[in-house]
Amino acid sequence: MSDNLLKNIYTAEEFEKNATKLFKMIKNHLQNTTTGKADRTLNWNEPDKELNFWKVFLENGKNEDFFTEILKRSTHTHHPKYVGHQVSASAPITILTAMVSALLNNGMAVYEMGMSPSAIEKVVTDSICEKIGYTSDFGGFLTSGGTLANLTALLSARKAKVSHNVWTEGYLEPLGIMVCEQAHYCIDRAAKIMGLGEKGIIKVPSQESFAMDIKKLEVSYNEARAKGIKIFAIVGSAPSTATGAYDDLLAIADFAKDKNLWFHVDGAHGGAAIYSEKYKHLLNGIAQSDSVVIDGHKMMLMPTITTALLFKNKVHAQHTFSQRADYLLHDTEEEDWINSGKKTFECTKTMMCMHWYILLKFYGEEVFDEFVTRQYDLAKDFENTLQTDPNFELATSPMSNILCFRYTDSYQNDERLNQLNTSIRQELLEEGEFYLVQTKLRNIHYLRTSLMNPFTTVDHLNLLVNRIKEKAELLLNKN
Repeated sequence: MSDNLLKNIYTAEEFEKNATKLFKMIKNHLQNTTTGKADRTLNWNEPDKELNFWKVFLENGKNEDFFTEILKRSTHTHHPKYVGHQVSASAPITILTAMVSALLNNGMAVYEMGMSPSAIEKVVTDSICEKIGYTSDFGGFLTSGGTLANLTALLSARKAKVSHNVWTEGYLEPLGIMVCEQAHYCIDRAAKIMGLGEKGIIKVPSQESFAMDIKKLEVSYNEARAKGIKIFAIVGSAPSTATGAYDDLLAIADFAKDKNLWFHVDGAHGGAAIYSEKYKHLLNGIAQSDSVVIDGHKMMLMPTITTALLFKNKVHAQHTFSQRADYLLHDTEEEDWINSGKKTFECTKTMMCMHWYILLKFYGEEVFDEFVTRQYDLAKDFENTLQTDPNFELATSPMSNILCFRYTDSYQNDERLNQLNTSIRQELLEEGEFYLVQTKLRNIHYLRTSLMNPFTTVDHLNLLVNRIKEKAELLLNKN
């Protein structure tokens, strides 16, 4: 390889040439998506065809066409007709923080490889702890997603509540955690990674609203104890992913205190409601939790992937992982916020704290209040639309910005309706105007909208309803 190639890659002129072109494209992309001028939220392609396209492009595509193609061939979360998965239409200013993070590439495992981001991260996590209602000795850190954060929290719970040191001694008795049957699958995954097995996941039944049935807590707990399982933690969903239902955190907090359990709140999606004056009541009891997870890339307008894991007691943020790496880390009794590698699964991680900090600095907490409140209100408006249309049935009244519903027809049984709604969603996906997802609840197939886009209006949702009815009519006429 010629030295000239490397030198050319790193020239400011080479960067400016590519960046100037890309920034113009990003500007146009934002204008066309946020205004709805772009006619599609995605250009659907079969997986094998998409794979083949990129194989061929690597060999034969023009370099200057790469960004054009990736913008065209990806899902447009900034389009108001995006009502799909729970990722935000990231605030454009975070494009710049992502770019600076990629440039500086400070890995943050130890302080000297992340001086500014280590300090910024502490400012950010302390401010969230205060918003949660933690009063003193709190602490936390940022990590790569809710799945990793929830696993870390449960490891912290095990460390704090189990009498022997599982980290060094292994399991000496069967252990378990309690969680609603409607909780996010990552809680099951975390429990199994921890070696608890199926028997160590005590599923508490849900109410009609799909929130945890608090009346079943004592029964579920006693049944597990009768099987010899020592329960060390209970998880409250804020909200559950499938339906957006918030568990009664205050009641769970009381139960946890009574049984001496670690109380963890999975607020990956809806923990951001702590900033909403109108909806923060949904999180009553969160201040009594031992740990909380909140995703910045869901309801806080940040790019994937950045998650806050917060602890009532900062000691638990540091003591989960006890191992030595003498060239990097040394055990200390005092708080060691400067060395991120002590607290997280990651050794290296991105400077994700900049996304949180710049939004707080430029726009303040008000931006989170406005966004969460707007989107939760919009779900209520959409509920009103669906309730007045006899062709639709709701799974439950929305507590957040997630709403599950299905197209119904009195001449069809549930099996046929499941097939019909699956087909409607696939038709919409391939058409590409709207992007929504689907879920199955108690063997019923529902269409599912997560209202993540700040430009989505009731008019867009009314249009979605019309599109669904058009697809349903065509499909029914075929049969």
